Amino acid sequence: MNVAVLDFFLRNVSCEEFNNRRVLEIGSKFVNGSVRPLIERFCKPKEYIGVDIEPGKYVDIILPAEKIVEYFGVESFDVVISTETLEHVFNWRLVINNMKYVLKPNGYIYND
Repeated sequence: MNVAVLDFFLRNVSCEEFNNRRVLEIGSKFVNGSVRPLIERFCKPKEYIGVDIEPGKYVDIILPAEKIVEYFGVESFDVVISTETLEHVFNWRLVINNMKYVLKPNGYIYND
């Protein structure tokens, strides 16, 4: 994770956006850092699920972003996070649409 991502979260994200909410992180594998421990510790989400195409730290389910709607269903998360992921997927338009489909009305998408 680029330090700019962490800086963005620290400056712009409110814990009320996560408190007691269901969170999905797409591309969650820990490579150079993660916002997950901060969100889980200080923002108290109801549930935090990380998906990625390969196993690793903070990956709860091995699943390509193109399949999240199939797996989770429509309007199943209050918050969707995706940092430094879109440059790694073939069909980024599909992935962005999938983020919107799994998001509940009035939910939040954080994407860099």
